[in-house]
Amino acid sequence: MRQFGLRRRQRRRARDTGFVGGNDVELLRGGDQLFPAMTEAIRHAHREVWLATYIFHDDATSLALADALVAADRRGVRVRVVVDGFGSNASLAALRARLAGSGVALAVFRPMDRWWHWFQRGQLRRLHQKLCVVDSEHAFVGGINIIDDRVDIRHGQTELPRLDFAVQVRGGLVDLVAEGVRSIWSRAWLGRDFDDALLDYVPMRRRFTLWLSQLWRGPQRLPEASTQLPPMRAAFVLRDNLRRRRTIEHAYADAIGSAQRSVDIVCPYFYPGQRIRQALRRAADRGVRVRLLLQGKLDYRLAGWAAEALYADLLRHHIEIYEYTPAFLHAKVAVVDGEWATVGSSNIDPLSLLVNLEANVVVLDRPFAACLAGEIETAIAASARVGETAGKGWRALLHRAVVVWFAYVFLRVAGATGRY
Repeated sequence: MRQFGLRRRQRRRARDTGFVGGNDVELLRGGDQLFPAMTEAIRHAHREVWLATYIFHDDATSLALADALVAADRRGVRVRVVVDGFGSNASLAALRARLAGSGVALAVFRPMDRWWHWFQRGQLRRLHQKLCVVDSEHAFVGGINIIDDRVDIRHGQTELPRLDFAVQVRGGLVDLVAEGVRSIWSRAWLGRDFDDALLDYVPMRRRFTLWLSQLWRGPQRLPEASTQLPPMRAAFVLRDNLRRRRTIEHAYADAIGSAQRSVDIVCPYFYPGQRIRQALRRAADRGVRVRLLLQGKLDYRLAGWAAEALYADLLRHHIEIYEYTPAFLHAKVAVVDGEWATVGSSNIDPLSLLVNLEANVVVLDRPFAACLAGEIETAIAASARVGETAGKGWRALLHRAVVVWFAYVFLRVAGATGRY
């Protein structure tokens, strides 16, 4: 009976996630593949371009994309860009200078350009999405910021590119991505912290939100008929701070909970809550091969400690853990049973699952899952497997205590509620 109830809840969540058929979803590895594809779509834009990103850096690759946006604006294309005020704070002046004199409308989500902004309520809740929609025909979703793959903000130039992924989408799902990016741009453009809580309590919220986002839209053309696209089912999964607080977490937990053969997860910042940890342990206990690919080359030591704090428990259940060492790992992807796959901006940690605004695409398609699984297999082959004794001893115990205390304090300061 309990299992039946679980399946029923999973089916209900799947319906709420809103899978859409008739899509063409293409996997893109790193900025080396994403930026040329995005630039090409922008160069052929006729009506509008919407872009949201956590980091819009000022390196040559990033500014070249900014130039493509300016060129589109000069052709009469409506261009709207929103960046996060913290993630893009250091490069915001250079970006504004590059866009100066154009009609590109740049909005900043929760700006940090005044000292008092650091003490305002909700400033820990950041825009972490990476989205771009062109003419309601092409959507780009993933974990890749607008920054060269071989440039790291904290560590400078790197020899090898970051491991990261995005997807290019055509089909019915594009409209949902467009609605999401228009909504967040409108919220930031109004600049008065038009937050999710207010929008969700406004009567006729959906119509109001659509009207608000359409203030800056031009004429819309319907997407091409789905018969012209592969029959790929996909869903656009958002995380916000009211109605969709746990949507991405539930998507992961339900997929892992239904796994029969394999679960492969790639994530740089890994500190899942009880729901996902329990799903991973139960999957491994019933014979599912569970593999985690995490950071081996650390950019933040505390993030490494957070993952290591869970090693002993996960290894006890025969979960395989690998650390990616060739370069920095930034990908947030997963494949379950060779059919369910996700690519997006959300890490599996409290910051992404309880605080930030995130966006993932979930794809139910075996060829796509096989393509992503191949990339994961290649990355695991270049990684170091964590030994069975990892996560034990007094040093690991100390790290675990520091992580638990820090997570507790951070979530209270950020205003996150509920169990994690």
